[in-house]
Amino acid sequence: MILSLAFLSIGMNLGSWCKLQVYNTTLRCIAHERLESMKTSVLTNPLSPLLAQYPVLVLDGALATELERRGCDLHDPLWSAKTLLENPELIYQVHLDYFQAGADCVITASYQATLEGFMRRGLTHETALALIQRSVRLATEARDAFWMDETRRIGRPRPLIAASVGPYGAFLADGSEYQGEYGLSETALMGFHRPRLAALLGAGPDLLACETLPCFAEAKALARLLAEFPRVCAWFSFSARDGMHTCHGERLADCAAWLDQIPQAIAIGVNCTAPRYIPALIAAIRSATAKPVVVYPNSGETYNVERRDWSGAATCATFVAEARGWYAGGAQLIGGCCRTTPEHIRAIAAWARQLPGAA
Repeated sequence: MILSLAFLSIGMNLGSWCKLQVYNTTLRCIAHERLESMKTSVLTNPLSPLLAQYPVLVLDGALATELERRGCDLHDPLWSAKTLLENPELIYQVHLDYFQAGADCVITASYQATLEGFMRRGLTHETALALIQRSVRLATEARDAFWMDETRRIGRPRPLIAASVGPYGAFLADGSEYQGEYGLSETALMGFHRPRLAALLGAGPDLLACETLPCFAEAKALARLLAEFPRVCAWFSFSARDGMHTCHGERLADCAAWLDQIPQAIAIGVNCTAPRYIPALIAAIRSATAKPVVVYPNSGETYNVERRDWSGAATCATFVAEARGWYAGGAQLIGGCCRTTPEHIRAIAAWARQLPGAA
């Protein structure tokens, strides 16, 4: 059984409980050592050597809507983080399926996993931290299990693990993540994100995915927070309301220009946005920075916030055809967000592996 699942299962006996205490103590020591190292070591960009060898890095697709497609009820303030508590084995399987589909990087199930969210559910501070770190270990264990088979290594890099840092609005679970109207200062946002970011980094991901950011202020808060861990790299991915602006209304080009000056921001892009806006958004980013562009939009269907459902038609073939255009426009990291599946990623990977210059 997967190590992180074995010790965090429900209904454990006394012997297992004692093992859990030893296990958690060990994890805390490892996490502390990693964090101290991150404060002193030289910055290493995990994307640079891969992008020098491969024209496109294929990201994974949706996690939450894929969990729903497999039977999970996520109508809950914790959303996908609920599955970390109730069915972590399924998260592991979804990660594994994306690796098998061709993903060069998967994003952890920590988008809506926060100390405040878990503790509001009645969990202890220590358990909340363990669940946040579990999100990284599930992805890492899936990657390592996949990579053990040497036949799977042909023509592709060893996949990366990007720890998801979702926006403050995801914790609120009221749709604020698509508006960015928080009423909080950058300092307050840093205070909210700091303990989760430290917990994620302690579990050893390859990089952070600061994603679905609706406003410039939150991006600046996270960039300032990264300075506390000089070794850590992150991509910054915004949600957009049209082909020029973040959901909050800032010009994406201005956000990209500011992030261009942040060494730890190693890619800039857009996610959880309608595919029709992506070409213009890529152009906006490229007008302000030469850093790699990351895009992983929704499937093309439309989400109704009030009804909490999806409508409209979207096909895998259409999505992949659009992905080719995103690459032609300058995107180098390409995947999918809500309502995309392993089949979308399999099709993108099949195309990307055939590009000129692919190893």
